[in-house]
Amino acid sequence: ALGTVADVVRLDDNNRLLVQHGLQRIRAGRAQPGINALFRAAGRDVHRAASYDLGFVAGPRLNAAGRLTDMSLGIECLITNDMARAADIARELDQLNRKRRDIEADMQESALATVEDVAPGYTLSLFNADWHQGVIGILASRLRERFHRPTFAFADAGNGEIKGSGRSIPALHLRDALDLVSKRHPQLILRFGGHAAAAGLTLRADGFDAFRDAFEAVVCELLTPADLEREWLTDGSLPQQEMTLDNAATLGDAVWGQGFAEPRFYDHFEVTAQRVVGERH
Repeated sequence: ALGTVADVVRLDDNNRLLVQHGLQRIRAGRAQPGINALFRAAGRDVHRAASYDLGFVAGPRLNAAGRLTDMSLGIECLITNDMARAADIARELDQLNRKRRDIEADMQESALATVEDVAPGYTLSLFNADWHQGVIGILASRLRERFHRPTFAFADAGNGEIKGSGRSIPALHLRDALDLVSKRHPQLILRFGGHAAAAGLTLRADGFDAFRDAFEAVVCELLTPADLEREWLTDGSLPQQEMTLDNAATLGDAVWGQGFAEPRFYDHFEVTAQRVVGERH
């Protein structure tokens, strides 16, 4: 259940059932000690576990180890049967995740400052030698969400190379676009791989400008201006008689995610009160 949601696997019927039963076991207290410890470290109630907790609570903390130090710490958290050890690791992972968020915020601030000086095109490719190599994927995802453009973020990889991580929009198969760039410029990309939505590549340190221009040229051929328009899908207006606690609970208990989006209702509402929950929600 955790792997399916955290790795953004498509929620077809089978996967949705697997996640649903996994969540039921977690809520019943039958999870590994490490998963329970991750919930406690994040201040979440394991007995009310939802797919959100897998994707945005447990997943990022496990990933923080691989991004900033060594993924073996996250693996140990998942497989240990020692509750005390699990609690120690979970606290360390929580601290690493807080550090990752701080690094990401700094990188995003510098990226946005750079974008202000870049003419808008079909793509967005950015490089900063000071960026952390383990966080460029998250940065690319944030920039893609903000500008709705296929985006690559690059960081220094040492040995005269730079590494990039990319995220795409639905209209562009990112790995296929890289393959086309590689065929047209055989000496440009040293290594690349990925899939439709995300990809990574390695360039020589002096190859960034050439890649940025080549990637832009390829994507200009593959997309139209309409593809760059952000599309918001909704389920329309929700009748007032359907705004019940029972319906809210039913929607809240269901498994939503990649390929099975949570319902989104559109209407005009009056906000009567608001408050900050937790750190910043």
